[in-house]
Amino acid sequence: MTCNGCKTNVESALGSLNAITKVEADLKKNEVTLEMTSHISLDKLQETLLKAGLHYTIEMPGHEKHSEAKKPVEGNGTFYCPMHCEGEKTYDKSGNCPVCGMDLVEQPRLQAAFQYTCPMHPEIIRDERGACPICGMDLIPMEPTESEEDKTYQKLLKKIKIAILFTVPIFILAMGELIPGNPLAKVFDQLTWNWIQFALSIPVVFYATWMFFERAYTSIKTWNLNMFTLIGIGAGVAFLFSVFALLFPDVFPQQFKTESGTVFVYFEAVTVILTLVLLGQLLEARAHSQTSGAIKELLKLAPSEAVLVTPDGDKVVPIHSIKKGDLLRVKPGDKIPVDGIITDGHSNVDESMITGEPIPVDKKVGDLVSSGTINGNKSFVMSAEKVGSETLLSQIIQMVNNASRSRAPVQKLADKISTYFVPIVILISIITFIVWKIFGPEPALVYAFVNAIAVLIIACPCALGLATPMAVMVGVGKGAQNGVLIKNAEALENLNKVDVLITDKTGTITEGKPSVEKVVNASGKFDKELLVYIASINQHSEHPLAEAIVNYGKEKGLEIKDTQNFEAVMGKGVIGTVDDKKITLGNKKLMEQVKASISKEIDDMVVEEQKLGKTVSFIAVNESVLGYVTITDAIKETSKNAIARLQEEGIEVIMLTGDNTRTAKSVADQLNLASFQAECLPEDKLEVIKKLQSEGKVVAMAGDGINDAPALAQADIGIAMGTGTDVAIESSEVTLVKGDLMGIVKSINLGKSVMRNIKQNLFFAFIYNVLGVPIAAGLLYPFFGLLLSPMIAAATMSFSSVSVIGNSLRLRNIDLNK
Repeated sequence: MTCNGCKTNVESALGSLNAITKVEADLKKNEVTLEMTSHISLDKLQETLLKAGLHYTIEMPGHEKHSEAKKPVEGNGTFYCPMHCEGEKTYDKSGNCPVCGMDLVEQPRLQAAFQYTCPMHPEIIRDERGACPICGMDLIPMEPTESEEDKTYQKLLKKIKIAILFTVPIFILAMGELIPGNPLAKVFDQLTWNWIQFALSIPVVFYATWMFFERAYTSIKTWNLNMFTLIGIGAGVAFLFSVFALLFPDVFPQQFKTESGTVFVYFEAVTVILTLVLLGQLLEARAHSQTSGAIKELLKLAPSEAVLVTPDGDKVVPIHSIKKGDLLRVKPGDKIPVDGIITDGHSNVDESMITGEPIPVDKKVGDLVSSGTINGNKSFVMSAEKVGSETLLSQIIQMVNNASRSRAPVQKLADKISTYFVPIVILISIITFIVWKIFGPEPALVYAFVNAIAVLIIACPCALGLATPMAVMVGVGKGAQNGVLIKNAEALENLNKVDVLITDKTGTITEGKPSVEKVVNASGKFDKELLVYIASINQHSEHPLAEAIVNYGKEKGLEIKDTQNFEAVMGKGVIGTVDDKKITLGNKKLMEQVKASISKEIDDMVVEEQKLGKTVSFIAVNESVLGYVTITDAIKETSKNAIARLQEEGIEVIMLTGDNTRTAKSVADQLNLASFQAECLPEDKLEVIKKLQSEGKVVAMAGDGINDAPALAQADIGIAMGTGTDVAIESSEVTLVKGDLMGIVKSINLGKSVMRNIKQNLFFAFIYNVLGVPIAAGLLYPFFGLLLSPMIAAATMSFSSVSVIGNSLRLRNIDLNK
């Protein structure tokens, strides 16, 4: 409320309700105090105000007002420099980078925000579905407002239209002598036309492109010299020279003057240069929005609503209101709203948008499903396990966003050159002026002036600065669309150099879904008591083998007992106390550690099982080995093909496993692996990696368990299987969503493609500047009589940055399977 009229209207509207006996509105506090004979809901009060034509919102004190609700936006209000001039620094409002002067780019919103409005009364905004309090129509989801990138593009588009509108006439006036018969000279003399050119240039210089001069001033003031420093100096000097020539023509020497006695002016050069630079900025703004296209596509996967199963029936609710443990119904063709577990029903789910694999996956009760994937032709009920920022989709988007803004080591070269680039170009421009002044043909001063400006205009440090980050941003997005999540740009660079791949066996080469084949005693018969013991101590372990044993015990209908003194011995097994008995389950090393004796009969049976490629663990009660458990884990169908592909690329593949030698050899033989090492503890894997690194090898490590975390952290590239543990994923630089070795083939292909693209970008940027600056200085004039017009220099400079971005966008079309 802003005036006493507002206050009176509110009091009158609310006082018209029968149950209200007293209304007092406070203008300063924006509050109203009501006395009523019976309770009236806020919705009823709101409806009364709206029906009275008063578009205020009424809430309880301390509650967020609906009037403050804004349309959901695509961006999150955080901005960064596309060249990452200050590393990962971000800004809280749009504007220009204080270092390079480029337009800041807004980060996409990583969590979708959904609100609802009435199609007839857009002032009605609610956080949940419902009916409009005015007309009763169903509220509909609001469309996101345009992003800051779109606003920047539209603003530049408006300015380019104005710039072209005034620049074209200036250019025609300046080129009047080239028109047959020179009709313009019959209308006005040259001095008048010069003044008209000046008048037409004012909107271009002081409105459409004034931001370039502001950026130039800021760059000089902070001594962060950049592209806009050169443009500002070059175009600014030419403009001031032309204005001075109009006002004080007599101070100029004769060689600066035309046959009619007027001084040469460069309004057409200034406006054309600035308009072309503005065009380049416009094209860059459009290209920038495409480089972050992968994140935007991922964001589109996030559904806005879900069907909540309640005792009163199904209810459509906004995605942000879902809590862990909620039961949700997913209908055929619907997007799965959050991560969870199927509790009722079965279906096939299209996970291609996350894993990159086109074949739908069959899902049944107990299986995990992920947010953003699409249900097939059957309905099922799921329990929400991970919501909001915890979902796989949200984590993918966050990882892609972080990696897109990270800096690759190769960028250090471009950064170093950029530091000295602008001062060197300014020095070359000064030298160009002096050389042409002394040795140039008449009018020497004019040649010197024009060529010095051409040098300033053609140089483009931005092309160097954009070469790496643009390729990284597009490459990281491409990887995410194919189930390859890159943590930072350095990982992409190192993937291009990998010599050796170290891989774990369980969950990496094999399915990671082990199943218990048998639990037997010394006589080779099933032993129920031993199964109770090992299932009980494994209930506290998250190792895939432990989970398989616990599930096997439950399938047999056995009671899982309480366990005391549980201890997981890394790389060996587990120990615990059940019914006052010390139970040890693990490999031979663990049996030796606890001094448990193994009979020859049990040892011989175990050896035979291991020769078949099975994983076998001894079971000891107190200090005697009484039996063993045999576990099978099928080799993934893709493992053999992936290893062969990697070997063809010249990458040595070594399998390190905590399993016994016989089992490891059986698996290695099936995969044609020449190198493997069995019975590895986590510290053994670490030592192998360190030894290879000391030999100058670039080592990648693929694993999925907690025991792999130290090795993943030590390796030059840690590759975690997305099906593995959080600790393994946290320790790695690359995460494979699907979790098979073909993902490693994709990631290495991605690394090579991105680095090839970065080298192409840097080559274009270097060659452009190395050739462009000398040509602009007049290097070809003594040999071919050719000079570069500042206008052509401006066009070339503008399109150099665009060409780098365009080349980076080609990464969107690469096939990572080849």
